[in-house]
Order: sequence, then structure tokens, then C-alpha cells
Amino acid sequence: MALALHGNEIDRQLPIGEEVFLDHIGHFVTNPDAASEALRRAGFTATPRSVQVSLDGYGGVTLTGTGNVTSMLRRGYIEALYKTADTALGRELDVAVTRYPGVHLAAFSVSDAAATHRRLESSGFRMRALVNMERAVETAVGSDIAKFTVVRVEPGQMVEGRIQILTHRTEAAVWQPRWLSHPNGATGLVDVVIATENIEEAANRFSRFLGLPAKQNSAGRFIRLGRGGVQLTAPEVLLKLAPGLPVPSLPFIGVYAVSVRSLSVLRATLQSGGIAFAQQEDSVFARFPPALGIGAWFFVENRECLAWRRESLAGSITASIKSRA
Repeated sequence: MALALHGNEIDRQLPIGEEVFLDHIGHFVTNPDAASEALRRAGFTATPRSVQVSLDGYGGVTLTGTGNVTSMLRRGYIEALYKTADTALGRELDVAVTRYPGVHLAAFSVSDAAATHRRLESSGFRMRALVNMERAVETAVGSDIAKFTVVRVEPGQMVEGRIQILTHRTEAAVWQPRWLSHPNGATGLVDVVIATENIEEAANRFSRFLGLPAKQNSAGRFIRLGRGGVQLTAPEVLLKLAPGLPVPSLPFIGVYAVSVRSLSVLRATLQSGGIAFAQQEDSVFARFPPALGIGAWFFVENRECLAWRRESLAGSITASIKSRA
């Protein structure tokens, strides 16, 4: 049975009905092996590489142009995407990495991709066709195929990056129990934080994209999903949340939050991996290793302790850096 998390968020891997979940975050990288090692240093279990393909309509498949390495969480996942072929998606990855290496993808899951595609089209978004994508995966008992249907808008509609919605069709193949335990105690993806020059415009657009209200809070505008959330903030506020974090260009998907079982275990794991971190009240802040790009994690036991979910941003990261990357 699904359990309610703090803030009435749902403890279930996939949405039902009209629910929208923050499904995964994607780092765009140039070296998948270095990205895998960076995830491991931070205490995440990383899956083997997987090359993504799409159905060609004639019974075959074609390369999408990207492959990935993932860290699968009990709620959502993290992926590092790399180029595998000279396709539109592969070239899109190249362009994004040129702007800045780091997070360029935020994906949201729904129960019915086709219905969401129709909703977005009726809301005025210029849409790409629905795409059925696959990637081969190895399971504990043999080979399988992860399948999902992806909803994408045309380039320029969501300027923050590859902001997409999908429906998973093979939950068991994607979230295999053997990949869900992590030395750092990570359990789930929580929120993504995006810095932008025009919060009001971005909030209205994301609200229309997700079909949910964007409410004013201490850090800007926040969209609370069925599970997880999107925080839109100004660059100067992002620097208060994450002191010293470079803002390479705007908009910038600079931070995302991960829930963990124990911050003390998390801190020990980061220190063992040589990942610099700092304590901020009831959360831990750590910048990505260079192989994952520019940006940072916030780790929390209780998602409501995240600075942008509080009533006030009072306070700052006060503890000293515990280790050096």
C-alpha cells in the first residue's frame, strides 16, 4: 500500500489518475565512465551503460542518439546521458553541454502520456509527436527491455532544457530491487531548483505544462507535485541557497534534492568518496564532482526541511566544508 510522505506526497513509484511525479533528473555528460565513478564516489549505486533506441514503425529500432547510466532510487532516479549517435537528440546534447555541463533534463511521469500530449497541445504548446522509446536492460534473471512513452514539446517551448513528460510501461524492468540500495542511504528524488531571469513567466509556463498551480514562497515560485516539486528562483536566491555555486548561464537547472535515510551515513559516505560538503541545519549541501557538471545536491531526511520549503530562507550554510573533492 502506498504511504503518504510529508506534505501529503505519495510514496509510490508511478502515478495514477491525474497525478504528476518528478520522475528523474538528467546530467548531460561527455564521459559516461567518469560520470559513473562520480556517482559512486557520492555513494550512489550506478547501473551499467544502456543505449536508447526508438521504434521505427516498421518492426525495427533506430538509435535515439543518447545512452545513459542511472542511479535508481526507491522513488525516481538520476541519470547521466551521453551521446551515442549523430541524431537530433545527440546534437541537442552537444549544444547543451557547450552552454554548461550538468543537469539539462527534468522528466515528469504521468499515467497517460497520450492524454497529456493532447492537453499540452490544447494549452497552446507546439508539440513533437509521441515517441515510444526502449532500452535494453539486464535483470537478475536475464535480458529485458525498458519501455516508455515520451511527451516532448518543440524546441524553444521549454527553454530551461529537455523538460519532458513520460509514461513508464515496464516498472519492474526499470526499478530492479538489486539497484535500489545505495551506500549513501539515498531513497528518493525530491525537488528540482531552476534559476531564471523571469520567475513569473517561467512559473506560468511550468504551471501550464504540468497542469498544476505555481505558488509564491520564500524562494520564488513553487509547484508542488503529487511527488516532488519544482522551485523557480532568481539567480541571487540560488546563491543564497547554494553559496559559491557558479551560475554559468540562465536559465540554469542548478540544484536538486535527494532524500536519505540518515544524514550521518550520508556525510560519512561523501567524506569517504572525497566529495566536499557542508551542513545547513537539517540538510547537507554538496557540489557535483566535475564529471557530472556544474550544480549541487541537497540531501535531507525530511523533505520539508529543504530551505525553499520553509517559510523563511533565514540562515545559511554554517558548517565548514568537511572534505575536499
